[in-house]
Amino acid sequence: MSIVNAFSVDVEDYFHVEALAATVHPSEWDRYEYRADRNTRVLLELLGHEGVHGTFFVLGWIAKRSRDLVREIHAAGHEIACHGMNHQVIYGQTRETFREESRSAKQFLEDVIGAPVKGYRAATYSITDESRWALDILQELGFKYDSSIFPVRHDLYGIPDAPRFPFRPTSGPLLEVPITTVEAFGLRVPAGGGGYFRLMPYSLFRAALRRVNRKDGRPAVFYCHPWEIDPQQPRVAGLTLKSRFRHYTNLDRMQQRLRRLLGDFRWGRMDDVFGIT
Repeated sequence: MSIVNAFSVDVEDYFHVEALAATVHPSEWDRYEYRADRNTRVLLELLGHEGVHGTFFVLGWIAKRSRDLVREIHAAGHEIACHGMNHQVIYGQTRETFREESRSAKQFLEDVIGAPVKGYRAATYSITDESRWALDILQELGFKYDSSIFPVRHDLYGIPDAPRFPFRPTSGPLLEVPITTVEAFGLRVPAGGGGYFRLMPYSLFRAALRRVNRKDGRPAVFYCHPWEIDPQQPRVAGLTLKSRFRHYTNLDRMQQRLRRLLGDFRWGRMDDVFGIT
């Protein structure tokens, strides 16, 4: 029997992303066309067609505007998890702000679906060496697992020497489920999804996940965003070349690639794949 991998969606809109943060201030978010509701429903239809259940890390900002969407995700058998309230990197927040935003986002999601929220994922994978303190707060708030550590070197996130597979990052029961990487030629190569999935040749990405399943004998963690299947999204002016490349490249290919990926591997919810109760 082949390994079941974890499929996850970070439910945010195109104007929330860190690649656009230097141009789009949170005070301006309400001025942009809201497309997350529609795009998330497209992903739900795609997963439903393939018979896949996954985990949706829902931003509180989105949940407050799309309560019915959150209920529909939950009713369809997917796991609802927390993506924070306002998509701000943790290392840019005080501990008090992070605690309150995480508490309020978790509570709001639980009130909407009438069930516990077990998982958390930080905006832009922003639990780094500088912000490890956030893990203790997540445990205090009752989260069972976190999936915010990307064990790579990157300009916006990453703990390069973190374990590649689930581990206990504190003295308590909180489980850390890192984003998937592969080891090749002494290097760690990102293989978790998002921009890496859009930018890599599909055959190379598929080979990386197979390596994790077969050589390491472990489940992979895949993530994507609703805006990544939306090539018609409004283009934001004033971005750097790097930000334009990161955000817009291969949006028109993403949906077809996802269909192939869902057919090439077995997928499930984060809590089910990693035995989190």
